Amino acid sequence: MLRASLFFVAALSGAQTNTPVDFARDVKPILETNCIGCHGPGSHVPFSLSAEALNEKLVVTRDPGKSALYTSVAGGSMPPSGKLPPAQINTIRRWIADGASWPSGVTLQKPSGSAASGAANEITQIRQRIVANQQNPAGTKAYKVTMPNTTVSYDMVAIPAGEFTMGSTGPKDEQPPHKVKVDAFWMQAHELTWDEYRLFMFASQAGEVAHKDSLVDGVSRPTRPYVEMSFGMGINGFPAISMTQHAANKYAEWLSAKTGEFYRLPTEAEWEYACRAGATDPPAQLADYAWFATDSGGKYQKVGTKKANQWGLFDMLGNVMEWTLDAYAPYKPGDAVDPYVRPTAPYPIAVRGGSWNDPASAVTCTARVASDASWKQQDPQLPKSIWYETDAQWLGFRLVRPVKVPSAEQMSQYWNNGVEHDEQ
Repeated sequence: MLRASLFFVAALSGAQTNTPVDFARDVKPILETNCIGCHGPGSHVPFSLSAEALNEKLVVTRDPGKSALYTSVAGGSMPPSGKLPPAQINTIRRWIADGASWPSGVTLQKPSGSAASGAANEITQIRQRIVANQQNPAGTKAYKVTMPNTTVSYDMVAIPAGEFTMGSTGPKDEQPPHKVKVDAFWMQAHELTWDEYRLFMFASQAGEVAHKDSLVDGVSRPTRPYVEMSFGMGINGFPAISMTQHAANKYAEWLSAKTGEFYRLPTEAEWEYACRAGATDPPAQLADYAWFATDSGGKYQKVGTKKANQWGLFDMLGNVMEWTLDAYAPYKPGDAVDPYVRPTAPYPIAVRGGSWNDPASAVTCTARVASDASWKQQDPQLPKSIWYETDAQWLGFRLVRPVKVPSAEQMSQYWNNGVEHDEQ
């Protein structure tokens, strides 16, 4: 997903009300610059932008007010980085009102010029900041981070490099058990809280000192939710929930730009390795470590109120499930080193740890859940938001910081998992 400023282009010719709207000249550049990244021809998201895919939900000919394409841009829910300039919104409105003509043979293409180059350059700049900020990357000490220009902090736990047996002989999707080696990394001590996530969700958040940083401010942020996203279960000290994996990835990019430390979601292997913390058997007294259906009271609880595992990580089991970086896919037999299955679509993604809503049998280090589009069934928007999983009120995440800083290209892949997929 391109940074927010790259979604905006100058008012195009043909925007004047006394000039007929020409699709190739006026509409096509708007769609290519702002929409094609997620809604290209053959896209896996709910709506594909092509002449063949136009339908009575996306475009109602001569009625912009009933056309999801127009109402989403006019209402500001698309593009996800912010509202288009009025001239561009008016161009789309007039095009639909005039009959939404899409000439035969005209297709949308992803921008490959300055916009794409600019996005790559910005990630390169973020990486340069991270490399310049590297201090003692041995991965052997825990530390605390106070987010710049805020009073909000979080703890990072050092996870040593090692080898373990991943999976189990139980459910089919946990088989076969196989040896995995992982490199050293740090992991957030507890699930991300609303205190942290709301700084990302809202540009002006209480507790954040006014500042200007082009790399931080340029990262795409969620559109404002249409409901209160904690669903009354609590904000301060409680886990943030109901975000898509894309939103979690963009938070990782934003936090990386903000702190000068590289963050991403954990791979399934990293997550399970950290959850096990050197143990081969689950804890004898699960209720000492996890909030689950038996003891949660039907809602999530404040992070860090149960016992930590042997490596000092809280709520790896229960409370809220946690996004991983990997696509949900069968395990490959044989030994592996830092395995990772890169998603080619928003679903299914592997989710781990069980939640406050699950029985004890589902709250294990090896249990895997596949994300599903039904998790945003109640979302009234058309197209569905790429930021919120409205029906997954038991889903959150925590981030890792690998000791080894990846290349700018790898960073871009991690932060655009399942959305930017033209390398597939």
